[in-house]
Amino acid sequence: MAATALSRPAGRVSDVFIDDAERQGAYDFLESAAVHADALVVAMGEACARRCAEHRYVFVPVDGTSVTLTDARRSKDFGAIGTYQAGARGLKVVDAIAVSPTGIPLGCFALRWWARTAPVGPSPSYTRSARQSETQHWLAVIDEVREQLRAHPDTRPWFQLDREADGWAKLEHLSAGSDLFTVRSSWNRRVRTKRGRSYLREVLRRREPCGSYLLQVPAGRDRSARLACMQMRAATVTLDLRDKQTSQHWTLVVNAVWTREVGTAPSSEQPVEWLLLTNASIAEAADVELVLRGYAQRWRIEDFHKTWKSGVCDVESTQLRARSHVIKWATLLAAVATRVERLKHLAREMPDAPASVELSDAEIQATILLKREYKKRTETIPDSMPTIAQATYWIAQLGGYTGKSSGGPPGSVTIGRGLRDVLVAARLLANLGIAKKKR
Repeated sequence: MAATALSRPAGRVSDVFIDDAERQGAYDFLESAAVHADALVVAMGEACARRCAEHRYVFVPVDGTSVTLTDARRSKDFGAIGTYQAGARGLKVVDAIAVSPTGIPLGCFALRWWARTAPVGPSPSYTRSARQSETQHWLAVIDEVREQLRAHPDTRPWFQLDREADGWAKLEHLSAGSDLFTVRSSWNRRVRTKRGRSYLREVLRRREPCGSYLLQVPAGRDRSARLACMQMRAATVTLDLRDKQTSQHWTLVVNAVWTREVGTAPSSEQPVEWLLLTNASIAEAADVELVLRGYAQRWRIEDFHKTWKSGVCDVESTQLRARSHVIKWATLLAAVATRVERLKHLAREMPDAPASVELSDAEIQATILLKREYKKRTETIPDSMPTIAQATYWIAQLGGYTGKSSGGPPGSVTIGRGLRDVLVAARLLANLGIAKKKR
């Protein structure tokens, strides 16, 4: 089912499985009480962990998102999405993916689903314990990643989390393990010093810069494109944390890294900055740079969410009517989304690697044959092994990529569309035994 979904990725089961018998088999699988989504997630996580075993450490972005689903009559066992007043319906999920030290997605580690129920009376989040609130799902995902990598003790996870994770329960859970973590700080937290109490930014501001670098900032909403001059500061600090439920104070020693734009931000815009909390070394400027580079890989999970939810896989368009059925289907599509993202980033980060690092012999031969069918008159397509960047470019062209709309490298949508033709042709070549003879 996953292989078919990869060859025809779509959110609706009926758009993936064309044959009547296959379609009915897919529905039977998704609706079967004997098939559990947890088993699918574990299998996917084990495959991801095996790929991670090639590396001494891997970056593990963890994030939460919402999957908006159709439920006009509010008859399905979904929950609220966004504010309760807005009335949107769907499911919540916290997930974790693995990214290699060079920025290549390796797979999906864990998915933790739930449906929000309407609150009964006012109940501020700080009146509930971590195990009673949605924080429990974040902690469970972290533990699942640790469990998956237990079989590969030579590979160390380096968790990367955004500002939503800057809470005492998550920081305590991360620091209790032997893994590396980086969390973007959401607050100018209290810090204990020899002189008494201070605040995080004030402590870092008194430190001498440990280095600087140039950052290409793309244009965005309320942000102009520019080459930003970034300055780095780092220090070991003792955070003064407080549990709002019990008013209990406790301390946590972490390394803080602050990178901030200096002298290049327009007067009408806020300077670019990150304030990060980590247990990784900051002894040298190179260590600080690695912390920043690791946190930059957190955006890989944002790319994954877009490809999975509304892009190539379009899981939000599913018409399945039960929560358990949606979760099983979305889990299979998560595996498809990670492969599309992996191919996209391999072409960008390792452009000169041979196409065989990701594509099979049949897929490579199918790409070459299809490209020849649709090539320009001035193009020559050799029989030799193409690079991964060249093969991905050809696949994206088959999916409608021209480079004119964005001017950037191929994205997941055109790559995913091109893969549909390539994988159908690859299956035909493999069945005919042509691919190996050609290679």
